[in-house]
Amino acid sequence: MFVCNHARDVLACDFFVTVTATFRLLYVFVVLDVDTRRLVHWNVTEHPTAEWTVQQFRTCITGESAHRFVVHDHDTVFSNAVDRALNAMGLRVLKAPTAVPQANAYCERVIGTVRRECLDWVIPLNEPHLRRVLAEWVIHYNQGRPHASLGPGIPDRRSPNGGGQCTGHAIRADCRIAAEPILGGLHHEYWLDPVAA
Repeated sequence: MFVCNHARDVLACDFFVTVTATFRLLYVFVVLDVDTRRLVHWNVTEHPTAEWTVQQFRTCITGESAHRFVVHDHDTVFSNAVDRALNAMGLRVLKAPTAVPQANAYCERVIGTVRRECLDWVIPLNEPHLRRVLAEWVIHYNQGRPHASLGPGIPDRRSPNGGGQCTGHAIRADCRIAAEPILGGLHHEYWLDPVAA
């Protein structure tokens, strides 16, 4: 109930692991705006540390947003130093109970989504390759992928070519459906594109 009442104020964050084609473990850090379901920040490292994690928060928490809370689990990388740094940034830390991933359900859901829609289909060769794949997928997630929890909405709606609006199930005569492949055709984004007369 707390998250429903304060969604606009909450950021959720977590790490997940992915394996490269050469069996190296890479850690992906994500920060999610719970209200808009927008991925505010992400980064990749081979060795996550508390100092590295604090730097990630400094990158994405500018003080201009209305966020007041950060939800994270009891991972050792979220040390007391990280919590003190977050408090200094004006955020209150809400730690999820140990071994209860449902307490950070929004972030766990986005991690599951990135796995199902991206990393289950692409084997990263190395860290730069993983960064390129995630950079393209995060733009798709934030700007082109419908989210059922938003009714269905899109966190940062963009209109690639100033396309028209569709009303009902009929396509306007002055528009055509345009598509853009994402991740080499793994996903597609569609919009209405005005037809030149």
